[in-house]
Amino acid sequence: MSDTHKSDLLLVVVTLFAAISWMFSKEAVLLMPPLMFMAARFLIAGTVLAFFARRSLMKLSVDQLRRSVGVGLVFGTAMTCWVMGLVHITSLGEGAFLTSLGVVIVPIIARLVFKEAQPASTWLAIPIAVAGLALLSLENGFRPEAGQIFFVMAATIFALYFNLNTRAANQRTVINRLGKTVEKHRVPALPLTAIALLTVGMLTLIESMIMEPWLPTLNNLSPILVWWVVASAVIGTAGRFLLQTFAQSLSANSHGVVILVLEPVWVALFAAGWFGETMTSIQLAGCGLIFAALIVNRWAVLSKVIKEKLRSRKTA
Repeated sequence: MSDTHKSDLLLVVVTLFAAISWMFSKEAVLLMPPLMFMAARFLIAGTVLAFFARRSLMKLSVDQLRRSVGVGLVFGTAMTCWVMGLVHITSLGEGAFLTSLGVVIVPIIARLVFKEAQPASTWLAIPIAVAGLALLSLENGFRPEAGQIFFVMAATIFALYFNLNTRAANQRTVINRLGKTVEKHRVPALPLTAIALLTVGMLTLIESMIMEPWLPTLNNLSPILVWWVVASAVIGTAGRFLLQTFAQSLSANSHGVVILVLEPVWVALFAAGWFGETMTSIQLAGCGLIFAALIVNRWAVLSKVIKEKLRSRKTA
């Protein structure tokens, strides 16, 4: 099997890990405060990754550490909105599709905040995604549920996080406030991810200490609750990021962008089998439009992948 095929297969597994993590997380927040769960999940996951990244962590400069923590703070804010959406949403599949709106929002933020030019497909995808979001809200007469609002907020902040994370992971030249040219050295993927996850854990820990009661959970700590937390941290977070980093090192990132779009589809299928969830025809139509927006947004990448696959088959 070629490295490209290995990468494709591993990224499909990554989407499965991510979808399964939704199930683990939902089970956990039914038994404990959501922010407390996020703190435990990300501190455990960050510690696991920090162990593997311990040598490279020691070599980071102060500027690299600062940028990594900054990425983690934005990521933590997004995860806070995400877990609150998880608590209030009535359909996990719907929540996953709403969160996937972040893929469409990424280039918008890149254009508005970082002045990056975007292809026409991006602007075509936006009204399709908005139409899908509208259909998901029709059940309440255009009065979106709290869970929907939290997931849309999370998607928007995830898009900002993705832009910041990409810039932290790549070396670039910038001009500082004094007008001097400064070289921003890239932060290796593994230590960047480890620091970001630990920062998320610390942020949600502080939020939980301020807003949530701990004693009821600590007094009723059960093996099943510990399992949901550990499984979500090790499989759904640390394992997912490690596998994704390795998979993307084997092939072009463009392949990953297409394959990772599968995540909300898996979540909807798992939620139907795990929790017995169902969606109305209007909700399914909304999810379908959001999925179509993701495909339109990445059509240039998708068409390139298809052409490469067809070309490789012809030459084989």
